[in-house]
Amino acid sequence: MTLFRQLYALLFSLFILVIATTGYVQFTETQEFLTKQMESDLNNTSHSLGLMLSPALEAGDNVTAETLINVIFEGGYYQKVILLWNVDGHQQVWNNELVIEGVPQWFIDLGLFDVISNKSTITSGWLQLAELEIVAHPGFGYLELWRILSNMVILFSILFLIAIVIARFGLTWILKPLHQISIHAKNIAQRQFGPEMEHPKTEELKELVIAFNSMSSQLKMIFDSLDEEVSSLRTKNLMDHASGLPNRQYMMGRLSSWVSEPNSGAFFMVKMDWLDEVHNKYGYQVRDETIRILSKALQDELAQVSQSVICRISAYEFAFLLTDVEHDKIVTYLQTLVRAVNQEIAKAGSNPNEGFAIGIAQRHTQMTVSDILSQADNALQQALQANKSYHWFETDTKQLYTREQWRSELNSAITSDAFQFRWQEVCLNAEAGVLQREIYCQLQLQGRTVHAGQFMPYIELLSLGSLLDKCLISSVAQRGIVTKLPESIAINLTHQSLTDVSFHQWLGQFLKQQQHPHKIAFDIPEAGVYSNPEACQALCQIIRDSGSSFGIDHFGRQFGSMTYLQTLRPSYVKLDQSFAFYDESQHNSELCRALINVAKGLNIQVIVTGIQEQAQLQRFESLYTQAYQGFISPPQDIKED
Repeated sequence: MTLFRQLYALLFSLFILVIATTGYVQFTETQEFLTKQMESDLNNTSHSLGLMLSPALEAGDNVTAETLINVIFEGGYYQKVILLWNVDGHQQVWNNELVIEGVPQWFIDLGLFDVISNKSTITSGWLQLAELEIVAHPGFGYLELWRILSNMVILFSILFLIAIVIARFGLTWILKPLHQISIHAKNIAQRQFGPEMEHPKTEELKELVIAFNSMSSQLKMIFDSLDEEVSSLRTKNLMDHASGLPNRQYMMGRLSSWVSEPNSGAFFMVKMDWLDEVHNKYGYQVRDETIRILSKALQDELAQVSQSVICRISAYEFAFLLTDVEHDKIVTYLQTLVRAVNQEIAKAGSNPNEGFAIGIAQRHTQMTVSDILSQADNALQQALQANKSYHWFETDTKQLYTREQWRSELNSAITSDAFQFRWQEVCLNAEAGVLQREIYCQLQLQGRTVHAGQFMPYIELLSLGSLLDKCLISSVAQRGIVTKLPESIAINLTHQSLTDVSFHQWLGQFLKQQQHPHKIAFDIPEAGVYSNPEACQALCQIIRDSGSSFGIDHFGRQFGSMTYLQTLRPSYVKLDQSFAFYDESQHNSELCRALINVAKGLNIQVIVTGIQEQAQLQRFESLYTQAYQGFISPPQDIKED
């Protein structure tokens, strides 16, 4: 029971006790008063009637005596009159039935008034003429007592209702600061730190509010410091200070993550010897400033073509990673890169198309990180030897379809729900169990299996992300995949779905129609959160309100604040695969620990991804994560009924 209800009940109990006591005292006093009044009236009547009957009794006038008694008896205040003549022993009796109008019979049956009677002797001098006995009628007492009781009940009821209203509003106003403290405490328990509460006028509550505000601000400082620690460790371990770009270590992690997923794209390695000329002419300070300006120009120019990872991997070497892009996009990216570099070379006073070389390795299936680096380095060396701006080792694998053919095939597959599903276990650390299963999709085209990494670039390119997500989510539910096993099913959402309002509305309606929405989880890419936080927050609220859950995929990949976790409140985060490939000697355990502590501090489950072997998993034992995922437990085909 809440404190409000306890105080409410206490006040009502005290009020009822006071009312009951007051009513009882009033009732008993009224009863005694009426009894005494009836006794007094009876004595007066008996004395008066005796005086009036004395002459008639002396004369033996029976008619006059009866007339006198009838006059008094017919008033209805007396229940019985008995007149006994002493001369001849003749007895006359007058009876009045005990009928009281306007008073319930159950009230009369309570017997609140005893029988009140008065017996007297009528004399004439020393001669006793008759015996007179009068019994009072209790009707007057019951009628008056019932009237007083009814009025008292009505009055007390009105007072009770007024007291309820006053007590409710009064307690609400008095306990309002305490209610705010309760809400604030719940928010703190959920690691949500809002603005400080206003100080109430009640001294005891004022001290409590001050204590809570202090505790909230201190906890917020702790979590802010964790966020700052993550940023500091990222800058220290993964950033190149001169260019402001990620360093070689970060690029190696991203490459490892890239090749471990079914994906497409290309890797560029660029050597810029013209920066060495700038160093020789103007010194290291001008060189570093030139590198900073060059890095900013590359980020601005290339971001207009495609999202990519740009890193400075050595003094005069840069690396560029493009994922989920087709051949034409790679060509456009290359042309933009050459133009941007030439512009900066011209500003430095050197000749365009000189002093730099680009080696390009396009990814094909079954490539490792070593294969990518070796191919890109070989292409770079051939470009340097041939004195060319770039050399490209294009894959010999023929494109399966043109862009328009992909559009036709994908639209057909979405319309006919032609996708096949596999799932991969997300295993618990502490016990032999499964936390959830992540869903993967693939297609059968021209008799061959086409994985998501092959067609997903065209899904994004052709803006089919929302349609694909609707198809896959509906298909997973219709095929009964959600109910096959007790653990939840995790479905990846595309970037387009995160910002598509119509998809948000559709998903809300879809989840409301599901019998087991709690068994459906959605993986939201961290890059999508940073690109449009408002849209992601709206989508996450819809998912949460429907009873489903969601998590952040590729957690820790982006360079930015972790404060979005407090806003979105995901159920879990999936640590980016790159952390599973970082060498422990490179001090990345500190960064991993800081990222995990930020999530665990907000009561968010942490899932390690990219685990290929037991040795990798053992590195995370000291970090106390909840679950892991990777090809240590590879994807499996789903047997459909």
